[in-house]
Amino acid sequence: MPNNKLEKIVSLCKRRGFIFPGSEIYGGIGGFYDFGPLGAELKFNIKQAWWRDVVQMRDDVVGLNAAIIMNPKAWEASGHVSGFADMLVECSKCHIRYKADDMPDKCPECGNKLDNAKARSFNIMFKTFVGPAEDTASVAYLRPETAGGIFVNFKNVIDTMRVKVPFGIAQIGKTFRNEINPKDFIFRTREFEQMELEYFVEPDDSGRAFDEWVGLREKWYEQLGLKNIRKHEQSKEERAHYSKATIDIEYEFPFGWKEIEGIANRGDFDLKSHSEYSGQDLSYTDKESGEKYLPHVIEPSAGVDRIMLAFLCDAYTEEEDRVVLKLHPRLAPYKAAVFPLLKNKPELVSKAHEVYSLLAKNYSLGPIAWDDRGNIGKRYYSQDEIGTMHCITIDYQTLEDGTVTVRDRDTMKQERVLAKELTNILKEKVG
Repeated sequence: MPNNKLEKIVSLCKRRGFIFPGSEIYGGIGGFYDFGPLGAELKFNIKQAWWRDVVQMRDDVVGLNAAIIMNPKAWEASGHVSGFADMLVECSKCHIRYKADDMPDKCPECGNKLDNAKARSFNIMFKTFVGPAEDTASVAYLRPETAGGIFVNFKNVIDTMRVKVPFGIAQIGKTFRNEINPKDFIFRTREFEQMELEYFVEPDDSGRAFDEWVGLREKWYEQLGLKNIRKHEQSKEERAHYSKATIDIEYEFPFGWKEIEGIANRGDFDLKSHSEYSGQDLSYTDKESGEKYLPHVIEPSAGVDRIMLAFLCDAYTEEEDRVVLKLHPRLAPYKAAVFPLLKNKPELVSKAHEVYSLLAKNYSLGPIAWDDRGNIGKRYYSQDEIGTMHCITIDYQTLEDGTVTVRDRDTMKQERVLAKELTNILKEKVG
């Protein structure tokens, strides 16, 4: 991939309303981004696709929406308070700080050599206080992962839902990490979203379940058209201390192969640790055999923002005089755009609004755009650039026979169809 591809994507995202720098009018704030109208739609579609396939299409997975701030003892139990840290290196001359893993030979800011700089541990959890007093007793943390809320609610789900091992609890939510060196656009930020599943299994079944979920998660990306992905099996040295096995799904970004999702066999570490720290029995009792045990956990953990960036990089295409975002139909912010051929002809505009209303009120289709800016050619290319799947033009023939022109984003081919059949046609095309 060309080195400037990421720059082009960053520019497109700002110019077309996908992603804005956080607090831009005040000069921004490092590691934070705001998602504009189209970015919000794309993120929603990614999360909806994940939730649909991981939760709603299965009878063995339920959802959860846990609080961002939890009792700090939960993070002591998980090991985050004592061990959730990166190694930090500080330039002795200009005091710019770097993550040791990404440390350059020389400081880019001042040119000072960093090869002799000493690394120190830096806990990347965001600390806050609950209540009016800012003292040790009121310390709390913004969650560094969504998994913690799942484990502390394991017993609540068992007691309230008709679930039995094997089963999973899934959650999508905000996560916060005080990264030393945020970089690569939205790949590494300080506020992001995760999609995590904790799938609880019998101890002897963890190996089979792990392999199954690795296959399912790889297939999910392939079904949504993501190319340039590979699996990376972490070595014993790379894995977390509790992990029996971890496989990362990586994407080839313009800045190299990077992880977008990790699938881990976490054993019984989490439930055992929370049982010890909380004093609550988090074991599971099989109602048929009466056997009591701590389930093992398979965890597919995906970053929404990283996945969004991967889809944007994969979809960004330059074709002669146009730029096209070839997003999968399930992910495209707009499924279709409706145009009047001429915006100064009331009869065409009125008919176009009629067609737009027909499509827009159909929830199953997703968002529909209205566009009457500039000439028809510019509208086509404008919609191509944001990934709109189909452009529908209302012209004078529409007034005569009720047909409209439907243009395909990828092939640019046009066909005439009856306006009254558009809903069914688009449903079939979008899938």
